[in-house]
Amino acid sequence: MSPVRYEVDDGVGVITLDRPEAMNSLDTVTKVALRDVVLAAASDDAVRAVILTGAGRAFCVGQDLKEHAQALQSGDSGLDATVREHYNPTVKALLTMPKPVLAAVNGVAAGAGASYAFACDLRIVADSAGFNLAFAAIGLSSDTGSSWTLPRLVGWAKARELLFLPRTVPAGEALTLGLATEVVAAAEVLPRAMELARGFAAGPTLAYAALRRALEFSATHGLDESLDHEADMMRWTGESDDHRAAVEAFLAKRPAVFRGK
Repeated sequence: MSPVRYEVDDGVGVITLDRPEAMNSLDTVTKVALRDVVLAAASDDAVRAVILTGAGRAFCVGQDLKEHAQALQSGDSGLDATVREHYNPTVKALLTMPKPVLAAVNGVAAGAGASYAFACDLRIVADSAGFNLAFAAIGLSSDTGSSWTLPRLVGWAKARELLFLPRTVPAGEALTLGLATEVVAAAEVLPRAMELARGFAAGPTLAYAALRRALEFSATHGLDESLDHEADMMRWTGESDDHRAAVEAFLAKRPAVFRGK
């Protein structure tokens, strides 16, 4: 049985980490399965929005330290290899796939688990959940893109605080800091994420993809280059069937139907 479930519902791909007995920690089998499922969802044209969530009481607590301890005893931690082979491809796909990605944070998200949530466009967070950048607490640097995503969410000063002084940031504070998009009751996390994702799946997929690309580009380029890139994205979306359909629907005073083309 795979530790990662993948289901498609109304154009929404739901990816569920399914090791509740281990708080969805990431052993090698789970890391490989998650990477492969995320890449599959990214390339699936039938999927127009993606949700990442966890089974049980945790979203994901990061690296499986029991497996990691065994690796340390063998004399090779394997951290460099697993970051390059598992974490990096997964988080890059979450950040760059041409469709919206939501995290339904049902419980604690720690280490790489928090980093995966930060790579999503929106985070719907249970009122009982929290985030912990636990890397320094076990003598490690950050990984899974958190050095890139965290400062962009909370600013450089707060990012340093959360990385250097790791603690669990409760849901309410996460909302104030910008780590959470919405905080809801635990039972409402997945239903609310599904509601939003279905809206995205029925929406202008190319426009969402262009917005993701524009934000990523501007994060590492200057004003003039970003303006040129915006013009490129405007040309791409302006020539789409969705744009024409939306304008026609506006003029006819009827709802637009988007097909993601």
